[in-house]
Amino acid sequence: MSLFSDGVREQVYPAFFRAMGHPDHVGIALSISVAGYVLGGSSYLQAVLFGSAWAGLIYYCCQEIYDGYAKRRLSADMADIRANYLEKPDSGFWVAEADVGGQPRVVGMMAVSGRGAGEGGEGSRDPSGGGAAAGGGGGEEAVEGAADGSHGEMSHVVVAFPWRRRSLGSQLTKRALDFCQERGHARLVLDVSSPQREAVALCRKLGFVQTASHSDTHANRWFSKLARISVMRMEKFI
Repeated sequence: MSLFSDGVREQVYPAFFRAMGHPDHVGIALSISVAGYVLGGSSYLQAVLFGSAWAGLIYYCCQEIYDGYAKRRLSADMADIRANYLEKPDSGFWVAEADVGGQPRVVGMMAVSGRGAGEGGEGSRDPSGGGAAAGGGGGEEAVEGAADGSHGEMSHVVVAFPWRRRSLGSQLTKRALDFCQERGHARLVLDVSSPQREAVALCRKLGFVQTASHSDTHANRWFSKLARISVMRMEKFI
C-alpha cells in the first residue's frame, strides 16, 4: 500500500507552502520574527529562529492532517480491500498497471463505494479526496441522490508521479462514472482537499461541480485552521 500512503503524504509540502503563502501567515511570521529580533537584542539569529518556529508549527499541522489520514485508512477499509470493496456488489476497487523493467507495477488505484439514501461514509472528515488522481489520497462524502437516493463515492484515487499527465487520472475517474452508471447510481461524489489544485481542475474538466466546502477533517480543528486546509465536495450527475 505504499502507493496510497505516499500519494497522501506527498500533499504535505503543497499544503505547507500554500498555507505559509497566505497573507495572514506571512504577517504573523514577520511579526514573530520582529519580536525575536527585539527580544534577542537586535539579533538576526533570534529573528530567524522565531520565524522558523512558526513555520515549523504550520508544517506539523499539515503533516498531522495527511499522515494521520493515511494511517487511519490503512488500518480501516484499506486493511481488507476484498471484504470492503470486492465482495460488495455496489462497490469496487481498481488498479492500473504498467510494465517497468519487464515487471508489472501498480501505478494507479481507485475505489468506489455504493451508498443508499441517507447513508454516508467518512468523507466529511477526510482531508484528501478522490480528486487525488492528480496525486493524493481518497475521501468520501454522503450526498442525497435522486430517485432511490443511491450514489457512488469515489476515494483512494492515486497515480504514481512518473505516470501523471498521461490521462491516467481521467481514465480512472471515467471508469468510476461508468461503474456507477452500471449500478444505477444517480451521481458520483468525492472530496478533494484545497491544496490539490490539479485534482480540482481535473474534476471540473470532467464535469464535476463543487457543492460544499468545510474544514472539518479527522484532525484537531485547530490543525485545520492553522494549515488553512478545507475539504471541497465535488459531484457529478450520471
